[in-house]
Amino acid sequence: MQLTRRHTQRLRQMLRSAGWPMLDVLEAELLTAGLLQRVPGSAGAETLRVTDAGLAAIAASAVSNRAALSAHEALVQRVATELARAGRIVWRGLGLRVPLPPVDGSNQATALAGQAPLAINSEVSEDDGGLGETMVPGAPKARWLVACPDVFSLRHTSVEAYLQPTVHEIKVSRADLLGDLKRPDKRAAYLQMGGACWYVLGRDAKGRAIASPEEVPPECGVMQWEADDRLAVLRPAPRRTVERLPFHVWMALARATPLPPPEDEQGDLAVAD
Repeated sequence: MQLTRRHTQRLRQMLRSAGWPMLDVLEAELLTAGLLQRVPGSAGAETLRVTDAGLAAIAASAVSNRAALSAHEALVQRVATELARAGRIVWRGLGLRVPLPPVDGSNQATALAGQAPLAINSEVSEDDGGLGETMVPGAPKARWLVACPDVFSLRHTSVEAYLQPTVHEIKVSRADLLGDLKRPDKRAAYLQMGGACWYVLGRDAKGRAIASPEEVPPECGVMQWEADDRLAVLRPAPRRTVERLPFHVWMALARATPLPPPEDEQGDLAVAD
C-alpha cells in the first residue's frame, strides 16, 4: 500500500491519542498494512496501537517533510537574494490585509484584481478604523484577506508611483502548486497586493520541473529554477500600475524587517522584477 499524507496524519493522531478507533476505510487500510494493531481492553472495549512499522512510517514522513521545507526555504532565499541584488527592497513572510470585492465568474482572480482598485480608494478617512481605505459609493462591500506571499518587494525609488510592488510565490512541490491554484481568492490577493505576481517553480527529486507555464493562470508570470542553479523567466508577469500604497501597507512595512542587501554583483533577476 502506498502511504498518503492522510495515512501518516492518522498515524500521528493515533500516537498522540488514547487509540480509540474511528472505524473508517483509512483505519482499515492501516490495520491491513500492519501499521496499526488492535488492542483488546479489560472492559471489552478495543483500542488501537501504532506498531513499530507505523512508527517507522511516521519518522520517514517527518524526514520527507523536513526535506521539502528545506528545499522551499532555500529557493525562497535564493529569489529574495536575487531581487535584493537587482536593487529592490525585499521582505520575506510579510502579511498584509488585502481587500477583495465579491465577484462571480470563472476567472475570479483576474476579475478580483481588476475590480479591487475600483472598490477601494487609498485615502485617509475618519471612519475607516485607521486603515486609510474608503469605499466608493455604489461599490460592493470588500472582503478582507490576510495575504502572506513568500517574497514581497519594492523598487528602491524616491517616487511612490515607481515602486512597482511585486509578489513572488515559490513552489517546489507539484501538489502544493496545484492546491494553490485552486484558491482564486489567494491568487487575487497576491495580484491586488502587488502590481505583478510571479510563480517560481522548483524541481522534484528527479530534477524534473514540477509544472509547465501553461498550467499557471495567465495573469501571473512564471519563473523556473533550472538545474544549473539559474532562475529563468518562462513567461513575463502582466503588470498593472500602482500609483500609491495604502497607509496600512506602509505601517506593515514599517513593522517588518527587509532583507539586507547583498554586497556582490547583480544576479539573475536584475531585469526580471
